[in-house]
Amino acid sequence: MPSEPAPISNAARHALRQELADLHTERRTVAATLQDSDSVVGDRADEADELQRANELRHLDERISEVTARLREADAAGPPSTSLVGVGSTVTVRFTDGTVETIHIGETAVARDQMLVTADSPLGRALLGRGAGDTVGYDAPEGQATAVVVSLGESPDRSG
Repeated sequence: MPSEPAPISNAARHALRQELADLHTERRTVAATLQDSDSVVGDRADEADELQRANELRHLDERISEVTARLREADAAGPPSTSLVGVGSTVTVRFTDGTVETIHIGETAVARDQMLVTADSPLGRALLGRGAGDTVGYDAPEGQATAVVVSLGESPDRSG
């Protein structure tokens, strides 16, 4: 992971904000099921359930903290570069079969960002540091592949 904060795309920021909202909702639901510390827990099964919910609450709190910190770091990093591909960049690429896709380069996979390519994936590594017009080679499941960087920056239809 880089030593200084990395920017993120608008789509990744939106996905993290949605994840954070979902985590807060889930946390409230789990917290509401916990018995207050003064009440008597029934049998061992009840006690085990209570411990499991407390553990789940701790995991939710940790993830909330991680997502909040990542959003804060992204704010400090500012917008992604539009001259060279880096973490947080939105890149439009043309593949050898002629298809053109707009992808986001991220440090970790974000489930809600289906166009995300991680920086440590073969395509992500190949794109890092490249600019518009550059051709990159990378290992694909079917063998060696190439793609051309068409442009950097949010595409008009995905500025979300």
